[in-house]
Amino acid sequence: MPTVTRTAPCLLAAALASWTMAVAAAVPPPTSIPAATQAPSSGYDQPPRNVLDVMRAPSPPLPDVSPTRDTILLVSWEDYPPIARVATPFLRLAGIRIEPGNHSKHDTPGGYGITPCVRSFDLVHLPGGAQQHVLLPAGACPTAPVWSADGRQFAFENIGPSEVQLWIGDAQTGTARQVPGARLNPMFGDELQWLPNQKELLVKLVPRGIGPPPAGSGASSGANIQDAGGESGQSSTYENRDTLASKHDEDLFDYYGASQLAVVTAASGAIKLLGKPDRYELLQIAPDGQHLLVSTTHKPYSYVTTYDRFPQDVSVWDTSKRSAVVVHQLVSLPLADRVPIHGVPLGPREFSWRATEPATLTWAEALDRGDWNVEVPARDKVLLLKAPFDSAPVEIARTEQRFVGLDWSENPAVALMHEYDQNRHWMRVFVIDVDQPQSKPSVLWNLSADEKYANPGHPVHRVLANGVRVVRQDGETIYLAGVGSSPQGDRPFLDRLNLKTLKSERLFRSDSTAFEQFLSFLGADAATFLTWHQSTFDPPNAFLRSLGAHLDAASGEAIFASTSAPVTHIADQTPVVRQIKKRLVSYKRADGLDLSFTLYTPPGYTQGTRVPTILYAYPLDYADASKAGQIAGSQQTFTRLRQHRLLLLAGYALIDNASFPIVGDPKKAYDTYQEQLLADAKAAVDEAVLLGVADPDRIGVTGHSHGALMTVNLVAHSDLFRAGVATSGSYNKTLTPFGFQNERRSVWEAPDVYLKVSPFFVADKLKTPLLIVHGADDANPGTTPIQASKLYEAIRGNGGTARLVMLPHEPHWYTAMESNEQLIYEMLRWFDKYVKNAPPRPSPPH
Repeated sequence: MPTVTRTAPCLLAAALASWTMAVAAAVPPPTSIPAATQAPSSGYDQPPRNVLDVMRAPSPPLPDVSPTRDTILLVSWEDYPPIARVATPFLRLAGIRIEPGNHSKHDTPGGYGITPCVRSFDLVHLPGGAQQHVLLPAGACPTAPVWSADGRQFAFENIGPSEVQLWIGDAQTGTARQVPGARLNPMFGDELQWLPNQKELLVKLVPRGIGPPPAGSGASSGANIQDAGGESGQSSTYENRDTLASKHDEDLFDYYGASQLAVVTAASGAIKLLGKPDRYELLQIAPDGQHLLVSTTHKPYSYVTTYDRFPQDVSVWDTSKRSAVVVHQLVSLPLADRVPIHGVPLGPREFSWRATEPATLTWAEALDRGDWNVEVPARDKVLLLKAPFDSAPVEIARTEQRFVGLDWSENPAVALMHEYDQNRHWMRVFVIDVDQPQSKPSVLWNLSADEKYANPGHPVHRVLANGVRVVRQDGETIYLAGVGSSPQGDRPFLDRLNLKTLKSERLFRSDSTAFEQFLSFLGADAATFLTWHQSTFDPPNAFLRSLGAHLDAASGEAIFASTSAPVTHIADQTPVVRQIKKRLVSYKRADGLDLSFTLYTPPGYTQGTRVPTILYAYPLDYADASKAGQIAGSQQTFTRLRQHRLLLLAGYALIDNASFPIVGDPKKAYDTYQEQLLADAKAAVDEAVLLGVADPDRIGVTGHSHGALMTVNLVAHSDLFRAGVATSGSYNKTLTPFGFQNERRSVWEAPDVYLKVSPFFVADKLKTPLLIVHGADDANPGTTPIQASKLYEAIRGNGGTARLVMLPHEPHWYTAMESNEQLIYEMLRWFDKYVKNAPPRPSPPH
C-alpha cells in the first residue's frame, strides 16, 4: 500500500530536516476530507465509480501494417497491469532491471515504466477488412509483434512466470504457437529478429545448463572502493541509473547478461546454436543473410555509468556454415565513463549495414573528442567498409555537426545523411551518393529542430523481400508523411518530393474536422493508401483512401483528392467522455511570444460559467523564440482520459498542455528559467479567465517530472494557484550536479542557476498547499525518490502544508492499476479541498 505522510500549517520550532533523515510514518487523513473508498484487502484507495469506470475501459488498439501491406495487426495493449506484476522482484544491473525469476526485463528502455503486456492481437485482411482474432493462452503476456518481410508470420515474446518464450503467429490462419526450448534473453535487446530468408529467426537464448545465479556471501564482502586518479572528464547525470555497486553485482551482470546465439526454423521450431555463450549486445544481420555484426561487453566495468559505456569488442561473423567464424575484428572499445555531457564516446560508433549492398558496414567517429564545446571544422567523419573487411575503411563524408545516421533509399545511389547541432537545436539532411565520396552532398533540408510549421515530415519506407527497411523511391520521387502543424492545429499530410528539383506535391491532408494520419501505401503504386482516422467523437480506425487528380484550370497544376472508406470498426468504450468539450486556444505572453493550450470543459458544462480549473504543462527548451510560439496539437483527436485528465469527470476545467517555452541560448537557457516560467503561467491563467471558464480564485497546477519542478516553482514564486500536485519531480538540482534536462553546465560552472531553479531552497517561503507524489522505485537519475522525501521534510520543517505519497514499486511513470487509482484519489481529494472548496482569498489591505 502507498506510504502517505501529511503535514498541516502550524508553528514549528524544528529546524530544516536533516538530509539523511528517513521519511516519517504515515499519518491518517483529516476528518474534513471524505472517507476513502478502498479496494478490498489491497490497502489502496480508489476514486469515485464514474472515474474508475473510465480508467478501466480498454484503450483503442494500435495498428501494425504488414510489410506486404495486405494485413493490419491490431495490437491492444494493457493500460494498467496489476500491482502484483509491478511488484515482481528485480535486480538493478548497470542501467537494466532484470527479473531473476524469468530472466525478463522489468522496465522499458530508460527505466520509465514497466514492460507492458499485449491484451490481444486481431488480424484485419485488406482490402476488404475481414477480421480474425488471434487465440492466445489465458494469462499470456505478449510483447510487440515483429512481422516477417513476406507478411505471412509475426513473432513475439511471451513473458511467462519462469521464462521469456518465443511465439510465432500465422497471419493466414490467426493461430499462434510457442517454440519449445526457445528461452529468450532480452537483457541487452536484439533478442529476436527475422533472417533475410524470412524462414528463420536469429535469437538470443538463456544458455543451456546455466545453473543457479551467483550467491551473495550473506555478510559484507568488504569495502566498496572507487578511485579517481586525477583524470578530467564528467559523466552526465543521466548515465548513473541503477549502476553496479559491488563484486557480486558484477557477477550477477555476467550471469544474466550471458546469452547463446541461435537460429530458429519457424516452420519446425528446430534450434541451431551459433557460437559460444557471451555477453552479446549489438546484433545485426547483413542483407546477404551471411554476415553478422556482433558486439560483446566485457570487463573492466564501471560503478558510475551504465552498461552501454562498458568496454566492447565489435566484430563481423560469417554464419554461412552456422559455424560463427569471426572474419574481422572491427574495434575494441575501452570503458567510456568520462564522456562529456551531451557528448559522444571516442572511437567508432553508430554501426550499421548498408541496406543496398550484401555486406557493407558504415559507422561514424568523432573529430572533436566527442565534446560539443570544442570548435572544429567538422565534428564527425563517416566511414564505409565492404566485405571481406580486410582493407582500410573509406571515408565517405564529414559532418559539420554531430552525425545522426544514414537513411538508405532503395535507389543504391541515394542515401539521406542526418546531422544535428545541439548548440543551436538545428538539423540538416543531405542527399549523398556514398559511391562517389568526392561529390559534394546536396542539402535537402536545413532547419531548426524545433520547427513545426515548415517541418517537411519523415520519409515513407518500405520493407524489401530480405527484411531490409529502405526509403521508398519511385524514380526521382520519395514520399513524406508529417504531422502538419499550423496555427490552426495539426493536420497530418502526405507529400511526394522530387529529389532533383526539390519540388513537392501534396497528395493528402487531413480534413480540418478530423485527425487523420498516413499509415501505409496499399499497393505497388501510390494510388491507394491506408490512414488512421479519428475525431473528437470518432474512435481511431483504419481508412482506405483512393487517390485521384485533375488539372486546375487556372494554374494547370495537378490537384489531388481522395475518397475514403473505413476498413476497421473499433467502437467507443467510454461514451460518457464525449460529453467533454475541448478547443485549441492561442494567446500571447507578455513579451509577445505566441502560446497555446487545449481547454477542456467538464461534462454538463454551461457556457459562461466559471468553474475550478487545473493547469497542466511540461516546459520545453527552445533556441529560437519564433519556433517556441508555434502551435502543436489538435482539438480533433479522440479524447481519452488518463491521469490528470480524469479530473474533468469531477467537474474541473483543464488548461492542458499549456505552452511553457524556456527560450534562450541552449548553453545558458536556464539563466532566465524562473522568469519565463512565471510569464508562461500568468499568460495561460489570464487567458483561461478571460474566456470566462476559469475561476481566478480556484485554479490549481500539476505537472510530472520536469513539469513537477515547474509546479513547485510556480506555487513557491507566484500567487496564481491555490494548490499544486507535483509527481515524480526533482526539486534540488544540486543533487544532479552534472546537468539536468538540457542544462549542460555543471553546478560548479553555474551554481546560481542550480540554486535558483531549485524550489527546495525556498521551502521556508512555500505556503501554498502541495501534494507530492513519487514512485518508490523511480530509476530516472534526475528524479530519485529522495527528491520527494526531502522536499516534504523541508516544507514540513518550515510550517508549510504538504502531503507526501510514495507509491511502492513504481518507476518514473506509474504503471499499476492500484497505483494510478491511488494517484487520482489523492489528486481529487487535494484539489477538492484546496481549490474547488477553498474559501475566498482575503481581500488585500487598502
